[in-house]
Amino acid sequence: MARRQQFIECPPREVWDVLASGDSYAEWVVGTRDIEHVDPAWPAVGAALRYRAGLGPLALRDSCVVRICEPGTRLELEARADPFGAARIAFVLVPWGDNTLVLLDEHPLVGPGARLQGPPSELVLHLRNRRLLGNLARVAVREHRRAVGTGAGPHRS
Repeated sequence: MARRQQFIECPPREVWDVLASGDSYAEWVVGTRDIEHVDPAWPAVGAALRYRAGLGPLALRDSCVVRICEPGTRLELEARADPFGAARIAFVLVPWGDNTLVLLDEHPLVGPGARLQGPPSELVLHLRNRRLLGNLARVAVREHRRAVGTGAGPHRS
């Protein structure tokens, strides 16, 4: 199980806005090349997003489905990457003064990833998720600065 946290210097609402925009995932989720479809109900429970992910010349069509959504505070996804299986990816946003502490918990559910779970695979997940959270922070802070600069932001709930 890979758990990480990231302190982000902007309010939870701004971080949530990034999580709630399925179209933004290619910008901050490591390995995502492009978003093919975002369910209009995203991030409601049951909503899905389809994307292409890969490394180098290898690309796969993957998807994720929202399993738990508590707007503004918690988003849990089931990501499926056939033939590798599926994983649970959970984000929790904790207000920290005027900023946000993001807790990320990811672990494989089924497939080869679940069977091969151990120190080597957890190290890879930790490295990937460190970069993912850094990307999320960068995007959220950028959007927060834009909103503060214009006096209004694209707040979605």
